[in-house]
Amino acid sequence: MASTVTRFAPSPTGFLHLGHAHSAWQGWRAARQAGGRFLLRLEDLDPGRCRPEYAAAITEDLRWLGLDWDGPVRVQSEHMAEYRAALDVLAARGLLYPCFCTRAEIAREIAGSGRAPHLAAAGPDGPVYPGTCRRLSPDRRAARLAAGEPHALRLDMAGALAGLSAPLSFEELGEGRVRCDPARFGDVVLARKDAPASYHLCVTHDDAVQGVTLVTRGEDLRAATDIHRLLQDLLGWPEPAYAHHPLLRGADGRRLAKRDGAPALRDLRAAGRSPGEVLALAGATS
Repeated sequence: MASTVTRFAPSPTGFLHLGHAHSAWQGWRAARQAGGRFLLRLEDLDPGRCRPEYAAAITEDLRWLGLDWDGPVRVQSEHMAEYRAALDVLAARGLLYPCFCTRAEIAREIAGSGRAPHLAAAGPDGPVYPGTCRRLSPDRRAARLAAGEPHALRLDMAGALAGLSAPLSFEELGEGRVRCDPARFGDVVLARKDAPASYHLCVTHDDAVQGVTLVTRGEDLRAATDIHRLLQDLLGWPEPAYAHHPLLRGADGRRLAKRDGAPALRDLRAAGRSPGEVLALAGATS
């Protein structure tokens, strides 16, 4: 049986808080209990928000907590050529198309559509895209590309699903096989000008090349697993098992998040908390 390989993959857009500690501990514990490997990856694809000081703080905070990792830290921004190659594979199969719509234009189209209640349903990337640019003629598409118009690359969901030989599912620990329905998320973005490869593409690519066998992450990312399983199938990448854990929440019941000012681990350390106390606060109880 293959050794268990898990990973913790934060974005260096702020300092780690208790929610991050909980997620890192989940992956670390699963790997260490199985005698496997625990990997650290930095998902730094947002140049506007990622900072070197946050990346340095992530490794410092994990070491302070006693959560060690195996091998070098994988930094996604250093692997853009690999993600581009994966996009090229999908493009060669006719499964990508350029989307020139702005968020405002998409919102207006959804609002003006008779199908608005359905289209407004939120997928992993927000409201489901109505497919406007998928319907552009080849000549019109080529002209807009030649003019240098900013665009994203979207997955042609109908075309992608048409090539499947069997329904998709994933293995959720404690639940067994869970059926996937990626069609409900529409034509998801796989690349855009400010992020040449999307979270969906990069996370599935990296899990494959790093040999991750068990993805431990928060339940807020469970829905995205449908997209990730589709990409794994399309690109011939291995399928890991998944363990989506409950999110750590504050006294008000809201999930801990950077944007809401969740206490940083370094602030707790500065206040005199020990690593053991912080892990206990993060729900690391066994």
